[in-house]
Amino acid sequence: MNPVARFREAVRQTVPPPTAERPDPVVSLRGAAVRVGGRTLWSGVDLSVAAGEFVAVLGPNGVGKSTLVKLLLGLVPASAGQVRVLGVPPGRANHRIGYLPQRRSFDASLRVRGVDVVRLGLDGDRWGTPLPVPGRFSARRRRERARLAEVVELVGASEYAGRPIGECSGGEQQRLLIAQALVRGPELLLLDEPLDSLDLPNQASVAALVSRVCREERVSVVLVAHDVNPIVGYLDRVVYLAAAGTVAGLPSEVIDSETLTALYGTPIEVLRTSDGRLVVVGQPEAPAVHTDRHGSGGSGRGRR
Repeated sequence: MNPVARFREAVRQTVPPPTAERPDPVVSLRGAAVRVGGRTLWSGVDLSVAAGEFVAVLGPNGVGKSTLVKLLLGLVPASAGQVRVLGVPPGRANHRIGYLPQRRSFDASLRVRGVDVVRLGLDGDRWGTPLPVPGRFSARRRRERARLAEVVELVGASEYAGRPIGECSGGEQQRLLIAQALVRGPELLLLDEPLDSLDLPNQASVAALVSRVCREERVSVVLVAHDVNPIVGYLDRVVYLAAAGTVAGLPSEVIDSETLTALYGTPIEVLRTSDGRLVVVGQPEAPAVHTDRHGSGGSGRGRR
């Protein structure tokens, strides 16, 4: 039995069955599989995400990391297994989910203010320009303005939220988009490659921000990433998807040289620094088309 198969079997034997005392997980996958275009992208995924947990979906390009997010949103059906999100089948509780999809940077000429981009998460489904009206509608507007200010401050964007979004750096834009996903107070936050195209300092600051939101707001986070190193110190659980199979579990259980080498089919070394941090060395790099992006934003996006 190869290392991946051994690990998955060990996890199945140690996962306790659900009980009446244990609250339902925010996300639950049992033997989940997805087929796209007649091809199985991944199968046998077992995952449980509790309230306030920070989970990363990792792996090389093309293995279906973003597809797992689409599965949780009900945009892609499972071809096998059981999937529950916030206690119901995928797609039925999306109003309780904040979602940040993959993106490219905003055009530098875009004059929409950052705070207005955040507001789209609150009232982007409405038509027309808000009018000053009395009574309960004006009270609602006051509550909305207070919530906008609260979430902008939460992500540390108060200083630049009034600027045009096109003039903000890559890291600033990402913070504003995370605020947009948080503005309705979701119970689950799905972030698809939020660190992509950011330079290392911005990756670190955005990763720290997501972790803080997760802990302080008790929001469960499922984050898709190619590189585990910027986020490994914050994670409660990881899911690795690869052509050789899938594994899910605690970082200390999953992130080791033998398991990752078997998953990727190439030598991967996991080191531990003097302060106890894990560092993954040798993981395949994403093929990327490098483009100039805001000075502090980093390089261009890789294809998926």
